[in-house]
Amino acid sequence: MQIHNSQTKMKYFTFWLAGLCVLFFLLQLLIPTFTDSFVLNQQAFLQPWRFLSSIFLHGSLIHLVYNMFALLMFGFILEKKIGSTKFLSLYLSTGIIANLIAVNFYFSSLGASGAIYGIIGCLTILMPMLTIWAFSLPMPLFLACIVWTIGDLIQTFVPSSNIGTIAHLSGLAVGILFGLFLRLKYKKENSTKNNKLNYFTIQSNYNNRKVELDENSMQSWENHHLKK
Repeated sequence: MQIHNSQTKMKYFTFWLAGLCVLFFLLQLLIPTFTDSFVLNQQAFLQPWRFLSSIFLHGSLIHLVYNMFALLMFGFILEKKIGSTKFLSLYLSTGIIANLIAVNFYFSSLGASGAIYGIIGCLTILMPMLTIWAFSLPMPLFLACIVWTIGDLIQTFVPSSNIGTIAHLSGLAVGILFGLFLRLKYKKENSTKNNKLNYFTIQSNYNNRKVELDENSMQSWENHHLKK
């Protein structure tokens, strides 16, 4: 399924977003109060920028590395597939919506996982058979997505878990809905284009048709109607 218009220049937002996350992490290390000023917590209802800023924060270097690996791997593929503008819209909206849900369940949270799960959800709908390396095995993306979802569902009910699984699952759900919307939209557009193409092909064939006369039939007609 072709979605991205190849004539639109790719802006590589995937790399810009990853770079912004790295920059935020450096600021977290250098400025003691930086994380507290932008992390997602109950203050977000009075300081709404936290719903967005917390997407670019991370709790540790390992947290950052894992998220950036997933963002660069899946994000680049999806951005190339749907275009930079749609990709950026998906990333930001998914991250914000995941945070709007997560803030009701966690005292505080941070990280790009909700937005990244949105990327994975959308990509799973658009390219379900994409082969990836997960759990030390090559497998189609849709299968890996199912396993990740089950794992997050299990961890959601583990009290000692320090992972924002609700944000993961929320982001995944939004990404899946976005992917379904794109599939339906472009399927309809491709159908319309094909109908127009078939119409113009028929018209062209009609306009360029040749009139061919059978010589024997013409001779018979002349003999019958013109000769006495």
